[in-house]
Amino acid sequence: MKHSIFKTCFRTGIVVFFLLSFINCSGDPKRLAKTGEEEERPIVILEPPDGLPVSSFGEIWAYVVAGEESAYKRGLPISDIGYFGAEIDSYGSLTDVPRRQNLSSFPGRVHLVVGCASRSLSHFILIPGSRERSALIADLILATANYDGLQIDFELIPARDRDTFHSFLRELRAGLGNKIFTIALPARTRKLDNDVYDYEAIKPHVDKILVMAYDEHWAGSVPGPVSSLQWCRRVAEYSLAAIGREKLIMGLPFYGRSWGNQSVSRALIHSTTERIIREMGVSDIKRENGIPTFDYNVTVSVRVYFEDEYSQSTRMEMYRTMNVGAIGFWRLGYEKPIVWNIIRLEP
Repeated sequence: MKHSIFKTCFRTGIVVFFLLSFINCSGDPKRLAKTGEEEERPIVILEPPDGLPVSSFGEIWAYVVAGEESAYKRGLPISDIGYFGAEIDSYGSLTDVPRRQNLSSFPGRVHLVVGCASRSLSHFILIPGSRERSALIADLILATANYDGLQIDFELIPARDRDTFHSFLRELRAGLGNKIFTIALPARTRKLDNDVYDYEAIKPHVDKILVMAYDEHWAGSVPGPVSSLQWCRRVAEYSLAAIGREKLIMGLPFYGRSWGNQSVSRALIHSTTERIIREMGVSDIKRENGIPTFDYNVTVSVRVYFEDEYSQSTRMEMYRTMNVGAIGFWRLGYEKPIVWNIIRLEP
C-alpha cells in the first residue's frame, strides 16, 4: 500500500543518513518471512494524550510487510491486515507469497496484497487471452485460499490498458468466490478523463477500495506534507461521492519525508569536475591506484515533514465527521506508538 505506499524512498548522502536515523521507508517488500513467532506482550492502550479525542471507525486496516511481522502487537485496534507483499516476476508469475501462518497471532482478517510496479510488466500480464494472464489469475485465486481476501496494488498500469485492467478485475472477482476482494488506488480529487483508476468504473468489480491518500508530496517533488489536511479533505469528499461509504477505506500515512537542497551523488563530466575543484578550493588531489580522487565538504539544508498524534488525530476526526467508516494505515512499524491511544474500533 503504497502503499507503493508504500513500496521507494529517499536518496543522496546526508539525506539518506538523516532518514535512516529518523524513519525507515525502504518500501522493498522482498523480505524473508519469519519461520516462527516471537513471544510478545500485548500492547496496553492508555488514556488519550493531552485530551485528544478518541476516533472510532467500523474498520481499521493496517499493512504489515513480510519479514516485519513483529510490527504487529497483540491488542492493537485493527480489524484487517493487508499482508505485503507478493509480486509478479519478469515472466508474469506470482512470487514471494508470504505465509499466512506468520500472522497467526492476529485475530482479525488478513488479506494477501499483490503488487506490480512496472508499466511493461503490467501490460504483459493483462493481455486478454494470454497464457500468462490466465495462469496469474489461477495462481492468485490459489494463493488466497488461506487468506480472508485479496488486494491488488498495481500502481503503474499504462493508460491504454484501462479496459483490459478492468476486465482482469472482473475475472478475479468471479474466481474469488466469497473471498473479500479489495484494491488500492491512488488519490484523486476529481474525475479524470480516461483514468485507468477511475473509481466509479472499478467500484462494481471489488468489495472495497482503499484510497491511498498520501504522497501528495514525494521524493522527487518540492518539499511538503505527505498528506496535507486540506488535500485529504478534497480526496475524501471526492472518494465518498464516487465510491460511497460502504466500499471506501481512506488510507493514512504513518511516515514522513525529508528533502535536501542539493544532491551530491551523480556522474561528472570533466568540465564539471574542474568547476568543482575551482569553486570548492580543492588543492589536495591524490591518486588511488592510478585514479585521481579528492574530498570536499558541503552543507546540505534538510526540510522534514512528519506525522505525530496531533496531526493523525486531526485527520482522523476530519474523516469521522465526514462519515468515513473505514481507514487504513501504511504501515505498521512506522507509527509513533502513542497514536494507538486515540484510535478505537467500533463494537
